[in-house]
Amino acid sequence: MAKAKWPAYGEITGPLIMIGFGSIGCGTLPLIERHFKFDKSRMVVIDPSEKNRKILDDRNIRFIKEAVTKENCRELLGSLLQDVEGQPFVVNLSVDTSSLDLMRVSRKHGALYIDTVVEPWLGFYFDAKADNAARTNYALRETVRAEKRKHPGGPTAVSCCGANPGMVSWFVKKALINLASELALDFVEPAADDRESWARLMKKAGVKGIHIAERDTQRAKMPKPFGTFWNTWSVEGFIAEGLQPAELGWGTHEKWKPKNARRQKKGNKAAIFLEQPGGNTRVRSWCPTHGAQYGLLVTHNEAISIADFFTLRNKKGKLDYRPTCNYAYHPCNDALLSLDEMFGASGKAQPVQHVLEASEIVDGTDELGVLLYGHDKNAYWYGSHLSVKEACRLAPYQNATGLQVASAVLAGMVWALENPQSGIVETDEMDYRRCLEVQAPYLGPVEGYYTDWTPLEGRGALFAEDVDKSDPWQFRNILVR
Repeated sequence: MAKAKWPAYGEITGPLIMIGFGSIGCGTLPLIERHFKFDKSRMVVIDPSEKNRKILDDRNIRFIKEAVTKENCRELLGSLLQDVEGQPFVVNLSVDTSSLDLMRVSRKHGALYIDTVVEPWLGFYFDAKADNAARTNYALRETVRAEKRKHPGGPTAVSCCGANPGMVSWFVKKALINLASELALDFVEPAADDRESWARLMKKAGVKGIHIAERDTQRAKMPKPFGTFWNTWSVEGFIAEGLQPAELGWGTHEKWKPKNARRQKKGNKAAIFLEQPGGNTRVRSWCPTHGAQYGLLVTHNEAISIADFFTLRNKKGKLDYRPTCNYAYHPCNDALLSLDEMFGASGKAQPVQHVLEASEIVDGTDELGVLLYGHDKNAYWYGSHLSVKEACRLAPYQNATGLQVASAVLAGMVWALENPQSGIVETDEMDYRRCLEVQAPYLGPVEGYYTDWTPLEGRGALFAEDVDKSDPWQFRNILVR
């Protein structure tokens, strides 16, 4: 595709600082080059590994080989942001760095900021001294929401803007508008950040819950060796979230909770967690191409933020409506095998960890969308069906999973540049139409599908099961027990 056909979305007038240069950083850089005007001599990439340095050297982009830590972050990042011309932009694509602390330093110096997850400092995910409630994404998200309340307004900081969390929140709004139209409801589309009106619309549509339903079918050319963990995106990130407690937004229609379910004691209390790792917890879900599937109940920020965004309370503050929301993730087969090996070894990660590059993948797609269920049309999936072949055609250094993330970062950056004084925002609060307009050229077919599948389909034929036949969409029927 000719370079001239790609739109330029704006200018980054100050230094551009990218923290972390793994698979997502490598994939995001060409999109930044393609769609923004910026001074490449003022760009800096910080990463403790030189693995991908050649990509930067070939572009004459400054590289700092250093880990950003709790001890050095203010001095290191501050030295790159203070007393500069123009407005800087900090793109945080790293692991083991506190998103909140980096966000604070960036905003202190007037910089725009974006990340893909509320990441903690090194050690948080594996802290045996912390209770499980403290290790949840709910707890991490609450720290950012508290910062937003304490310091409203100011330079825009986009929190959790990857494929998921991120893009899927835009899909939820688009899917809800499609569903409401299909149901012939009388409604006016709410403003982007009008939480109450969006919640009222979802309740009116009869949505009981939402799955972030993903199926990654990308296949490696060679068999995965023993003692390795292969994935199509950050292995470190996947292991970390897989070892956090299983977690989900908890809806008002639920009549049953697992015995090991725990409620949060502080904050908005929109979510519950289970006393077991998400990477070893399965749920029943559905994606268009392969239909019914087992997904992993891996904790993700969007399961909480979506449930929270669509919460409706009465005038006295009592909970009136909330959808259940959870991730139902079927990773690529090599990642599933890697997880099985890891949990079989008491959760000890393999010594060799590898992200599959496009050249190592023979075929496959990442089918990532949202399944809105429980309404009069049963269930509606809306999302992206991106093949690895198409991803490689669209941009360099990509597989299908990586491009879904990198293009969401692009869309979030565009929105931040166009709304530079919006303070700390989650993707649920952003203009989904504008963001998807920017991202759509990189997502392959983006389509909606209705299905008559429910979690009760085919149950009990050979073995009796403890299910709730009165409501197929109870979490009791979704959780694999």
